[in-house]
Amino acid sequence: MIEQVEPRALRDRLAAGELPTILDVREPEEIQIVRFPGAVEIPMSEIPGRLSELDADDEIIVLCHHGVRSAHVAGYLAQQGFRRVRNLAGGIDAWALLVDPSLARY
Repeated sequence: MIEQVEPRALRDRLAAGELPTILDVREPEEIQIVRFPGAVEIPMSEIPGRLSELDADDEIIVLCHHGVRSAHVAGYLAQQGFRRVRNLAGGIDAWALLVDPSLARY
């Protein structure tokens, strides 16, 4: 089972200077509504063909809108040998609710 990272815990880690790779697997039209600053943006459907853009040794925190697609991608990455993969619980929507209410919600 893929470990979940709560939005506030990620906020605290980022504020402390930790720099995991944030992988946003939403579609481009969703990302246009609201971006996660500094995220690597690869739509879910493109992940298999773009694995070389990710470092299997890095900690990767995957996010989507509500955390469902990202959980699937995190599981896929783990199957491909990525050992430090986590899912952002609740996705960008939970991030906007709990961490940064200035962000657009959809």
